[in-house]
Amino acid sequence: MSVLLETSLGDIVIDLEVETCPKTCQNFLKLCKVYYYNLNAFFNVSKDFLAQTGDPSATGTGGESIWSLIASQQGKHAPRYFSPEFVPRLKHREKGTVSMAVAPHVDEGNKGGCGSQFFITLGDNIDYLDGKHAVFGRVVEGLDALDKINEVFVDQEGRPLKDIRIRHIEILDDPFEDPEGLVVPESLPTRPPDNSTRIAEDEDPLATLPEEEAEQARRKKAAAASALTLEMVGDLPFANVRPPENVLFVCKLNPVTRDEDLELIFSRFGTIMSCQVICDKKTGDSLQYAFIEFDKREDAEQAYFKMQNVLVDDRRIWVDFSQSVARLNTNWSNDVKMGPRQSRGGRGRGGVGGFGGRDDLEATRRYREGTMEAGGGYGMVFDVPDERSRHRHSRSPRHDRSGDRVRRSRSPRSRRDRERDGGRNREREGRRSRSRDHSRRSEEKDRYGRRR
Repeated sequence: MSVLLETSLGDIVIDLEVETCPKTCQNFLKLCKVYYYNLNAFFNVSKDFLAQTGDPSATGTGGESIWSLIASQQGKHAPRYFSPEFVPRLKHREKGTVSMAVAPHVDEGNKGGCGSQFFITLGDNIDYLDGKHAVFGRVVEGLDALDKINEVFVDQEGRPLKDIRIRHIEILDDPFEDPEGLVVPESLPTRPPDNSTRIAEDEDPLATLPEEEAEQARRKKAAAASALTLEMVGDLPFANVRPPENVLFVCKLNPVTRDEDLELIFSRFGTIMSCQVICDKKTGDSLQYAFIEFDKREDAEQAYFKMQNVLVDDRRIWVDFSQSVARLNTNWSNDVKMGPRQSRGGRGRGGVGGFGGRDDLEATRRYREGTMEAGGGYGMVFDVPDERSRHRHSRSPRHDRSGDRVRRSRSPRSRRDRERDGGRNREREGRRSRSRDHSRRSEEKDRYGRRR
């Protein structure tokens, strides 16, 4: 009676002593039948000594017999271990001996015994294990796999640095009847039962990617790092932002092409949410590229395939999907249309303010322009005064470009203003005359005193 262990380092065939150790072999075969050992790790490997497995937790303290497993599934209680079957003629003499690990007696409630853990010897004449652990089989094929297991690197606790796992166990012959209540799972387990942080059994730590794949991986990491940096400085709303799939980028436009022209041409593919020809912020001239936002992604795809290299205003345009994410960021955006159809401070269809979407700066600019046009004196200290404000606030006489003095024009004053100004002038002249008289009398007194 044999079973086939398919491990990550090779296949191992084990012959079982079903006649000599019936209970031990029945426990082992039924655990194999319910996929209990699938994806279990060899958690203890000692060079030229043994390789131990059969514990789902990979700690050396777990595992139970098939009868305990059935009882726990039914909500009943049963002993975790069963009594080991020691046969004097079955000894640990040869490499490849398969033996059940016997748990020690801890207290009266835990008498110890055999559960699910077993090991395979990796050396000959290990006789000091006789009578301590129950032998129930031996390896007949797959000794080269045992040699590979014997050469693995392990840590200070004997755990391989790279996982060695039982991928599957195939039962070649089973002479025992199933215990009452045994339920075979419908599918094989796909995840290891333990939380291993070691190198995976199907992973090669020394493997290198082809040059193209390695370069692609490096570019992907560099792009992720750049996106994180742009998020930190505020240029992106979040690092994993993706461009919209319903926005097209159209370039190589004729400078005379306007929003209405593109919207009319592309509207036959579906509903257009916005169509903007990007213009220079200062001159208002077209930059010869535009963004067209469709209501549906399918409409954008159809327009992409149909409008490539189409002649528009004697120019063959180029259409591609937009890679810009500026419209997704509501705080800062440079996607501003500033052309003849939109004033410098206004908002176009689907656009943002003239200061990159900053409403506070836009309101400040409007306030400044309004006060300056109304004749106010509002201004920033770092602003360079324009010609009008410099002439208005200057006290020196104005000059024209040729350098000649320009006579200021005065607006006509009312009669009340003239009378008020006249009174002020007469009062000022009276103070001056009294001051002159007082000075003259003081001089005369001084001269009279000197004569005497």
